[in-house]
Amino acid sequence: MSDDFRKSGGSPWGTPPGGGNGSGQRPTPPDVDKIIKDIQEKIKKFLPGGGSSGTKQLTLVLIVLGFVWLASGLYRVLPDEQGVVLRFGKFVKTTQPGLNYHIPFPVESVLTPKVTKVNRIDIGFRSERDSGFSSQGGVADVPQESLMLTGDENIVNIDFSVFWVIKDAGNFLFKIQDPEGTVKAAAETAMREVIARSDIQPILTEGRSVIENDTQEIIQQILDEYTSGIQITQVQTQKADPPDQVIDAFRDVQAARADMERSKNEAEAYANDVIPRARGEAAKILQAAEAYKKEVVAKAEGEASRFVSIYTEYAKAKQVTQERMYLETMEKVLLDIEKVIIEKNSGSGVVPYLPLPELNKKKVTN
Repeated sequence: MSDDFRKSGGSPWGTPPGGGNGSGQRPTPPDVDKIIKDIQEKIKKFLPGGGSSGTKQLTLVLIVLGFVWLASGLYRVLPDEQGVVLRFGKFVKTTQPGLNYHIPFPVESVLTPKVTKVNRIDIGFRSERDSGFSSQGGVADVPQESLMLTGDENIVNIDFSVFWVIKDAGNFLFKIQDPEGTVKAAAETAMREVIARSDIQPILTEGRSVIENDTQEIIQQILDEYTSGIQITQVQTQKADPPDQVIDAFRDVQAARADMERSKNEAEAYANDVIPRARGEAAKILQAAEAYKKEVVAKAEGEASRFVSIYTEYAKAKQVTQERMYLETMEKVLLDIEKVIIEKNSGSGVVPYLPLPELNKKKVTN
């Protein structure tokens, strides 16, 4: 803008403020073709040789600029990244690590988010790593997130962390608006669902690994339904306790349960010692009874067979059999009795006495 223009207060086209004819009408529009022609003339002045030679050089410059523009479409995706190609701001495709190409700006552009970085979200508590946090002990409880109702109508205070990575960068960037908020909401929903169908005792003791696995599966299902492009790698329980107001009572219950388990184990150990011994004694008695039974039956069968044999002989010769049976019976009766035999019809001068007990004593002594 020249000094003359400032002094005159006129327009940039050299007309007075009120119009070229002084009538107060708007100024006449400039001649666009004339302006473009003036610009071309000025460019030719700056190019060496002017005229047709300048046109060739301008063409060469434009060709070089075109090659530079096309080469600007080359881009590299690092091993821990994924390339997300945008065409006029719209998601087109995802590219893998390595050297890739896209239509140069302003047609297409590329985003390269980190997909191997493990992200963490804490639910039920806030640690020192969270921005703006400061508390004694390094951890602050968030009751509205951590207090949950169990399947047996108890309340548990559970803190846990969710670890996740980007599985599909395109879906991650454009299918969900708030990735961290989405993961947090899905994780809290999944944990409440799992806790609501579990009893409090497994939650506080040996059931944590099952709860973590079930929660991870439910979170992943929710995020897959959202096509979020997020992969849950781990759900880690940090704390699972009763509410602070009743924790002392729960500890007393836990101690009582521990005593019950100890007494139960001692009773089972005693039973494991006594029962096998009793079973052994019972088996021994049964075996002895079985042996006695077999012995009695065999003896009875032998006696019956002997009786049959004797009866058969008796039927053949009754007198002889009677005498033999009498003698065998007397032998059994008199076997352990001291006996003295006196011959009733012995002659005079002979002592009819035979000292059998004395003779037996002498035999035993010899």
